[in-house]
Amino acid sequence: MSQESQNIHFIAIGGSIMHNLAIALKKKGFNITGSDDEIFEPSRSLLKKNGLLPDHVGWDESKIHKDLDAVILGMHAREDNPELKKAQELGIKIYSFPDYIYEQSIDKQRIVIAGSHGKTTITSIIMHVLQYHNKKFDYAVGARIDGFEEMVQLSNAPIIIIEGDEYLSSPIDRTPKFLKYHHHIGLISGVWWDHINVFPTEEEYVKQFDLFADATPKAGSLIYSDDDSLGTVIGQKGREDVNEIPYKTHPHSIENGVTYLTDGNESYPIKLFGKHNLQNISGALAVLKRIGITSDMFYLAIQSFRGADKRLELIGENSGMAIYKDYAHAPSKVKATTLAVKEQYPARDLVACLELHTFSSLNKDFINQYKGTMKYANVPVVYYSPSTLEKKQMEPITKEDIKKSFNEANLNVFDDRDEMLEFLKKQNWRNKNLLLMTSGTFNGLDYHALPALLK
Repeated sequence: MSQESQNIHFIAIGGSIMHNLAIALKKKGFNITGSDDEIFEPSRSLLKKNGLLPDHVGWDESKIHKDLDAVILGMHAREDNPELKKAQELGIKIYSFPDYIYEQSIDKQRIVIAGSHGKTTITSIIMHVLQYHNKKFDYAVGARIDGFEEMVQLSNAPIIIIEGDEYLSSPIDRTPKFLKYHHHIGLISGVWWDHINVFPTEEEYVKQFDLFADATPKAGSLIYSDDDSLGTVIGQKGREDVNEIPYKTHPHSIENGVTYLTDGNESYPIKLFGKHNLQNISGALAVLKRIGITSDMFYLAIQSFRGADKRLELIGENSGMAIYKDYAHAPSKVKATTLAVKEQYPARDLVACLELHTFSSLNKDFINQYKGTMKYANVPVVYYSPSTLEKKQMEPITKEDIKKSFNEANLNVFDDRDEMLEFLKKQNWRNKNLLLMTSGTFNGLDYHALPALLK
């Protein structure tokens, strides 16, 4: 698409990444419209602030007309969406989000960070380090990052950093997003079966990462975690004229609750912790070295990185307790995050609460993938909402189904949020941490009220 094209309509503008792209394009001078049948915070406030909030909720065929240069279609829409149907009838160019990002970055060096876990944090670290050293770059990332106003930027920068999701590109394009970007430098942080609604077998899921690795061009770079068994198998196939670069957990030490990166005789305090984040740091460093950032430059910048939004977010603490909230929901993420908090505070017991909220986590055929993932918690807790199952039109599950799948003798399972909260309030919180893991909200739980409630 020409950079001069001005009139673009977003179908499902309220999506977390879609509304950020809409804002970025408006700031470039494009004329942007959009529709959605539901818009939640923070999308609503940000769209309103930028003059892009639709004047009513719902789909509106009148917004689709021959003067549009393009339509960008979000995953929230359906194949039979009336706006989509009209755009197809009028022959208007229809882009998925990844198609459009590629179109706008076709002349840039494209760096794509893929993996079942860690990709947001790795992308965020790369962005932070580049910004710290005043390097010009564009980006598309799936979470808010301290120091960046939006999650998407498109300019005349020579490179773009993209968080590469393996999920479908759009309702009418079942290609994984990360295959659309045509990377020059690609990274695979690790592979662990997810998205059972799209990839019903582990083999089919893993195949997508093989395709991503195989798409690395000659003279390009494929960076992969050597601490991840499937990632290693995919990464070290000896592809002709491709730089295959492994990375491992960064050397480190933990002193008085602070993690230090070690490099020879030097040590650097960081605000992240956990083995998975030390792997993410090594992955980011491997990428940055390919684009001109030296080790000294990296260690100087990483000390001020606070982490991506919703990743091991500290809700509150006192001398004997800390409360963390994390986006972890897939089995590998739950295990890694639980271990991270336990290792950071070895003298404290850990109460770990997981909400089963995604399609995969609530699926009876998938839930046994969580076996052993809560073993590092002294008090493991799982919460699920029957109403979520109803909304997703899924087969009911029982507390017994969950206990059997997790295979934890002392697992506490709740399907009522208030009952879970009462259980937490009855705990003795001396020398005990709380970890909340969810991609949802625990049915509207007020996280910031917890420090006052749990004493």
